[in-house]
Amino acid sequence: MSGLRPDLAVIAANVPEGSRILDVGCGDGALMAALRDTKRVDARGIELEAAKVATCVAKGLAVIQGDAETDLTDYPDAAFDYVILSETLQTMRHPDKIIDQLLRVGRYAFVSFPNFAHWRVRMSLLWKGEMPVTRLIPVAWYETPNIHHLTIKDFRAFVLERMIVVENAWFLGGDQHVGAFAANMRAEHAIFLVHKPL
Repeated sequence: MSGLRPDLAVIAANVPEGSRILDVGCGDGALMAALRDTKRVDARGIELEAAKVATCVAKGLAVIQGDAETDLTDYPDAAFDYVILSETLQTMRHPDKIIDQLLRVGRYAFVSFPNFAHWRVRMSLLWKGEMPVTRLIPVAWYETPNIHHLTIKDFRAFVLERMIVVENAWFLGGDQHVGAFAANMRAEHAIFLVHKPL
């Protein structure tokens, strides 16, 4: 969908029409609005920042202010078809518990994150000896909200260990799709669609 960040466009293209979704860390609500307007999705959101919640509400979106790390426990089991966590996993204090909650409240979960094993990140560490500043990691190490740096390989190992099923995965280099071959080095961004085994 035009106008959406590339990872959000991938998610939007793969959410079925009429689904019930929860966007965790929904930001300004761009994804929710696009899904509501083009796919008649019943979209709900939770966002930490009050100003972003106000922006969402001004767009007519059903968003509450809350902290996903504590407030997802208030949602009932299987309340949503899809739960979305985009560019937020690496900022969570307990990402493992967040994934558990996503898969408890939703049948499926979309999880997107910057890949810290991308070749530019590796080169910055190797040649400069510095934490990288890139398009997806645009601030210095002391300003970043990222506290759990993960890679595609890390996430694959995590879901395998927990017997979480990967329904699909997409990888982006810049704004272009990258094949799965060597994605851990070639992709700047990963989007996974996961669910618990039936």
